[in-house]
Amino acid sequence: MPHTGVEEKTPWRNVPASVKSETARLLGSPVARATRAWGGYGPTPTYRLRLHDGRRAFLKGINAESNDFMRQAFIRELRIYRELPDILDGYAPEFLGSFVVEDWSVLLLEDLGPRTAPPWSASLARQVVTELAVFHESTRGATLPAWLQTPGLAGSTEQNTWRCAFSVEEMAPSAALAGAKGGEAERWFQEHGSVLTEASRRLADPSFERTFIHRDVRSDNLRLVDGRLVLFDWPHASSAPPEFDMAAFAQAVKVEGGPDPQVVSEWYGARWTVDQDALDASVASLAGFFAVAARGPEIPGLPRLRSFVRAQLKVTLMWAADRFRLPEPTWVDEIQT
Repeated sequence: MPHTGVEEKTPWRNVPASVKSETARLLGSPVARATRAWGGYGPTPTYRLRLHDGRRAFLKGINAESNDFMRQAFIRELRIYRELPDILDGYAPEFLGSFVVEDWSVLLLEDLGPRTAPPWSASLARQVVTELAVFHESTRGATLPAWLQTPGLAGSTEQNTWRCAFSVEEMAPSAALAGAKGGEAERWFQEHGSVLTEASRRLADPSFERTFIHRDVRSDNLRLVDGRLVLFDWPHASSAPPEFDMAAFAQAVKVEGGPDPQVVSEWYGARWTVDQDALDASVASLAGFFAVAARGPEIPGLPRLRSFVRAQLKVTLMWAADRFRLPEPTWVDEIQT
């Protein structure tokens, strides 16, 4: 029977025997039981493993059925684990090895156990965001490799940049998602979208302090282990203002029924002195990204992603309006998720 409501993932029984054999060899014990790890928004084959000797591990792989996005993400994440162990130490699962067999490429990691959230309580959100600030402190001043991505503007010729700014013309079509209030939404973007565009452009400013950031901090990519924050799914790791990590986390907490992002950001600020200009740039960049992504077509194999992005757009636009003292975009209530 399919696992209702989530992406299709290859069952362990369909994993080639050669992959299972190499997994056992690398881990030093055969796999006694493997369960598909549900979560995230893609169909990447992921499994929680229990070995015959009682130990546990986590397996992530790509194969001939994986799309190009999955392949590139796997390659980037593997590089992060291989080349930045000192920076990841204590804040990522233990790297247990990797291998290539037939058309499979496999990453083996420490198993961090079941999810920590949701549900989000105020105390849990505060604990996680405080630990996120501790993580950012741990990389403050660290020498980061040039190949790490950094925020960049549209049209940048640098291959290791991720786009942070979006024009009004790119954002405005998402007004159609507001249905009967589409005209109101269109006017809002035309009158106020330039504020978001200009603020988001500042995220690329080299004068902002940069640390090593995860760049995709949300509930399905984190665990609290004995009160310690551990992050996984690292393909988007970057050298960027830490405020971006915090902003991405804060809006995602609200989407999942937790405290308002303004409150979460204040908790973060109790541990890390927040650069308010960098936070403005981060919130504006996220709002622009979600505005563009939310109107896209459904992606085969990712049935929940577009709905989640639309929910993020609603929360982030409201937060941006609050930060930039713009008229409240009440029309976002009409966006269906």
